[in-house]
Amino acid sequence: MNTVKSWGRRMSATLTWSGALMVALAAGVSVPARAADVVVGQVAPLSGVLASTGAQMVLGGKIYFDWVNAQGGVHGASIRQAVADDGYKVADTVARTRELLAKPEVVALYGFAGTANITQLLADGVLEQGGAALVAPYTGGESLRNPFNPWIFHVRAGYADETEHMVQQLTTLGMNRVAVMYQDDGFGKAGLAGVEAALAKRGLKLVVSAGYERNTDKVDDAVKAIKAADVHAVIMIAVNKPAAAFIQRYREQGGGAQLYNISVVDPTELVKLAGLKNAHGLGISQVVPYPYRPQLPVVREYQTLLKKYAPDAEVNYTSFEQFLGAKVLVEALRRAGPAPTRAKVVKALESLQSYDLGGITLGYSPTNRIGSRYVEVTVIGSNGRLMK
Repeated sequence: MNTVKSWGRRMSATLTWSGALMVALAAGVSVPARAADVVVGQVAPLSGVLASTGAQMVLGGKIYFDWVNAQGGVHGASIRQAVADDGYKVADTVARTRELLAKPEVVALYGFAGTANITQLLADGVLEQGGAALVAPYTGGESLRNPFNPWIFHVRAGYADETEHMVQQLTTLGMNRVAVMYQDDGFGKAGLAGVEAALAKRGLKLVVSAGYERNTDKVDDAVKAIKAADVHAVIMIAVNKPAAAFIQRYREQGGGAQLYNISVVDPTELVKLAGLKNAHGLGISQVVPYPYRPQLPVVREYQTLLKKYAPDAEVNYTSFEQFLGAKVLVEALRRAGPAPTRAKVVKALESLQSYDLGGITLGYSPTNRIGSRYVEVTVIGSNGRLMK
């Protein structure tokens, strides 16, 4: 895991500094003071059903933080990414977050995953008690946006925005019989509610909805119910493994509806697990611009740093989204000044009212935490790659 290698390099650098310090002191040489690291806490699913997504989440931030540190850091301080694994389990997210926030050097949180996971942090008052901003969570759950809470700064559009866009596209094409396959938790129910609201806006009703148990790929009942309903399209509110299982089993059993999935899946993983024959044609909503063509300055920057700091990694929507989140957070750290505090970072984020990341503009304020509502739909092509 890259995280382990990164830890090893950091430890090696620490030992090198310590050794140099001891030699210098023994020789009576004065050593310049080094600014303390600025620590950013990240809880990510590095194991379990979302492990491949978690790895991309960590990578997207790491390549930008590495570059910033190579330029001298922020106000002379290096950014240290403290990563903990929650396995996509709600209780572990809460426990790992409490552990991070117990460390005063952690000035902000970044890039968590899971609507239910983060909703529990709010319900338990973990973020409020810690007083730290959570930047760029990998979720579009409405419960994290409404009612307003001051702690979460969203980089992505919400699931309601994504489902509205998908339903608009479907109904424009005359596909009015819609089903939903969803994860039976806060994440899945948020997406389900979004589809229902988008259909109701057009005088339509959902034909059928079918859930599956969180942290499993037990989708056989959902396949059976949806195939029997003879729908035009299926919108999946699912993560990689159960989404792939549904795609494969539904297609192999003769299901012919147009399939869509919300943005939280990795198309490479879906093709690998479901097979290209089954995954071909799947529509996936996206909440950040297309990262495969270097048309925007920020996409060029992302591709350059990915090649420099993770040469074996491929361009990926998830790592690009978290790269954008890292840029937002670093700008806030700059604006917070030397020796930033949690409160100063929150205030600095609120000052990013129209911030250009390089062709993408995000904005926050004291009364707004939703940085962007950008949505488009991509399709898995015949070669397994995403097309616009």
